[in-house]
Amino acid sequence: MKSELQIPPSAEAATKESDPIREELAEQKGLNLRMAADFENFKRRSRQENDARAAAQKESFIHELLPAIDNLERALATGTVPGSSELHRGVEMTFRQLLLLLHQHGIEPEESLGQPFNPHRHEAVSQRHDAAHPAHAVIEVLQRGYRRGEKVFRPAKVVVNDLTHSKHARHAR
Repeated sequence: MKSELQIPPSAEAATKESDPIREELAEQKGLNLRMAADFENFKRRSRQENDARAAAQKESFIHELLPAIDNLERALATGTVPGSSELHRGVEMTFRQLLLLLHQHGIEPEESLGQPFNPHRHEAVSQRHDAAHPAHAVIEVLQRGYRRGEKVFRPAKVVVNDLTHSKHARHAR
């Protein structure tokens, strides 16, 4: 019997045979890297969408809460009725607690009374002539405005001093 000797392929032949395997391996590695990157992008987008959805829900809830806070503020503005000082104190404590809660979420009440009218922060409901105040100043706040940082969360509903009415009347005479 003749024994068969196997001659190992030359180094050059081995390299040529392994090239398709290496190419396939590199292709698979690239595919895996792209899939991993796509998955990371998907997770990031999902996290951003969830954060945006949560922020929108929180903002919506705060907008729904503001009318109740307005009503508490109106109740406090009426003053105390004889014999109801404890009730007044309770309403005041509730109002302060809600303002603190808003503060913890970055929402601050806007101080508008006596300030110059700013259409970005105020909604003019009406105008009235009052010689004791400067022209275009807020002379009455009908509904308090709120802001988050410098961004208006809800504009204040205000009455603006209109001195132009009296000036026109003087010029017409």
